[in-house]
Amino acid sequence: MRVRLHTLGCRLNEAEVEAWARDLRAQGHSLCQPGEAADLVLVNTCAVTQEALRKSGQLLRRSRREDPGARLVVSGCAVSLPGPAQTLGQAADLVVTNGDKDRLVAIAADRLGLPSGRDPDPRTQGETLFARSRQRAFVKVQDGCRHRCAYCVITLARGLERSRAQAEVVAEVAALTAAGVDEVVLTGVHLGGYGSDLAPAAPTGTDLPGLIRTLLAETPVRRLRLGSLEPWDLTEGFWDLFADPRLMPHLHLPIQSGSDAVLRAMTRRGRARGFAALAQAGRAAVPDLNLTTDIIAGYPGETQAQWQETLDLVAEIGFGDAHVFPFSPRPGTRAAGLPDPIPPQVRQVRARGLRDLAVGLRRAALGRLVGRRLEVLIEGREEAPGPAGERWGYTPGYLPVRIAGVADLSGGRIRNLRLTGLSPDGEAL
Repeated sequence: MRVRLHTLGCRLNEAEVEAWARDLRAQGHSLCQPGEAADLVLVNTCAVTQEALRKSGQLLRRSRREDPGARLVVSGCAVSLPGPAQTLGQAADLVVTNGDKDRLVAIAADRLGLPSGRDPDPRTQGETLFARSRQRAFVKVQDGCRHRCAYCVITLARGLERSRAQAEVVAEVAALTAAGVDEVVLTGVHLGGYGSDLAPAAPTGTDLPGLIRTLLAETPVRRLRLGSLEPWDLTEGFWDLFADPRLMPHLHLPIQSGSDAVLRAMTRRGRARGFAALAQAGRAAVPDLNLTTDIIAGYPGETQAQWQETLDLVAEIGFGDAHVFPFSPRPGTRAAGLPDPIPPQVRQVRARGLRDLAVGLRRAALGRLVGRRLEVLIEGREEAPGPAGERWGYTPGYLPVRIAGVADLSGGRIRNLRLTGLSPDGEAL
């Protein structure tokens, strides 16, 4: 069958879609090319904000409209919460909630009677990525979260923490590397909590640092990158891991607010000055460390002075980028019922102001690399490398690079390139 894959939201959703793609290829199915009609459409939805929920609904309707003859399978957070599942799920031939999504292909084959034929070729590990114009593989190492931040609906949709066995992760990374994948990104809902549910039955070192050390020691992976990490999960000795240059110097550490009062209201474990000290220690230990973050604008009860604390902390730390979200009350969370809600227009104004600040910080981070030579992972389709022959890629610190003059990739996709300046729009090197 010809299958089309869609996903919204986080890197964990992307990792799950990649796993579905590999399972589908192993069953003999093919991924649709642009313009090709699909027999089956799989959609991984998101519900982290009300806007994400709205986009999930739009994507489902568009999938029905663009592939009217295809069967539609829907999964993800938007259909794993009690309310949305009753409405969004009506558009689908099959709904697979988060608890079963790791078996989605097998469930769909059984419930929808899909044909199958085994494809034992190990190269399908990489080909499913390359068919989607990607060179990085997202590998899911855990799911769920034991913490209960007051605003977060994902813990309701994803459940308690569940970690994959270390040997299983090592085998997947080794297979991806053997198939030609140059960069692997470890993902999870609470990535820093990896292994917490495996102890005490698991051996010593079955935590995230232990997993990183094992992957670097037992696989030839050329570049290993970490997904979003909670700041409080960076244990003593964490920075020592970066002594191996294959561990990429970029961390996405959500702070959510620069005000301790707001952080307490969010039931976050960290505090502003602790985060600043962490950033300082990381940059002292890891050359070219790029830190990015998440911020919520307009949390209930947040004063203008408290919002200014956030702006000041973001400027002080000098993040390479910031994902800014106006507060979105999610049904079932404690934050949805908090007093003193911030008017929507104020939330939007605050979010725009911080985004403007983040643009300046991002351009400053890019500018600091001008004139340098760095290893860049070149991405994009070989047959469609971009406008005027331009390709694109990422530095070790996950900063975007637009590349001219690289036509032959027979020597590999990781190249040592000279960074000559900023792109005309200032968004890339």
